[in-house]
Amino acid sequence: MSVLLNIRYMLEYALLRGVIGLVRLLPLDMAREASAKAWLLLAPYGRRHRRALDNLAIAYPDMPEEEREQIAMRMWGNLGRVMAETMLLDRILQEPERIELENPELMNRYYGKLGPAITCSLHMGNWELAMWPMTQAKAKPAAVYRLVDNPLIDLYLREQRKQLYPGGMFARGKLKGVQVGHDTARMIASYVRQGGRLGFLADRYENKGVKVPFFGKPAGSNVVPVMLARRTGTRLWAGRCIRVGKESRFKVMVEEIKIQWTDDPNADIEAALTALQAKFEEWVRANPDQWMWSNRRWS
Repeated sequence: MSVLLNIRYMLEYALLRGVIGLVRLLPLDMAREASAKAWLLLAPYGRRHRRALDNLAIAYPDMPEEEREQIAMRMWGNLGRVMAETMLLDRILQEPERIELENPELMNRYYGKLGPAITCSLHMGNWELAMWPMTQAKAKPAAVYRLVDNPLIDLYLREQRKQLYPGGMFARGKLKGVQVGHDTARMIASYVRQGGRLGFLADRYENKGVKVPFFGKPAGSNVVPVMLARRTGTRLWAGRCIRVGKESRFKVMVEEIKIQWTDDPNADIEAALTALQAKFEEWVRANPDQWMWSNRRWS
């Protein structure tokens, strides 16, 4: 690592810690709403706003443009709230009544006998909290996450999520041109085979993914969690978190995605991936202003 790059990393890290320090001086509700207002003010001028509107036009071609604009703006408000909550996760987790599991009977059915499990969630509500029911159930879940370029920030963010993911965090992506995805694939396969519970965010466009329908249009989708579940005989779950009103209160839903077992494993994997993305679409349609439309999804 060059000296200049090292200095840049340290400056970025110092700036981040400074912002976090300022946010943590405020009460949760005040920090959350101040962040939401800032995002609502600034986000419409960025290129990601245009992408959000383009994605909304794909998903809702018959919806009036004004209505799509309103959904995009409410999305930015939610993302602003998520940004502040990310810096104050410990405060939210100290009040477990803020997070309600909508179908506790499902977790109760497997309490103490869950076995290995893979849960796929999406950038909805505050997605950081989608795995919290498994953590509360003593399942010790781990997560696969996208590596942050700055190693100091990457380490800090992983440390802040230890309470959410006591099973650890597995990185995917590149650091200074070094691909870490292949090593991660081997580690997570071993982790699941040994009985681990693993979480993925699986709603972004994947260039090397399998194309399945999403809002009626083929979308490159992350096939790794489904493939891993099919090959290891692991239960596959879909999970989502939605915000209640504008508060830091959430409802989490977890549903099992059935995987077929035929003589054609590739067809089984594609069928399960299609079912997973269909469940995501159902949840997005129910709460369109809480999903991150600014992400790449179709290209």
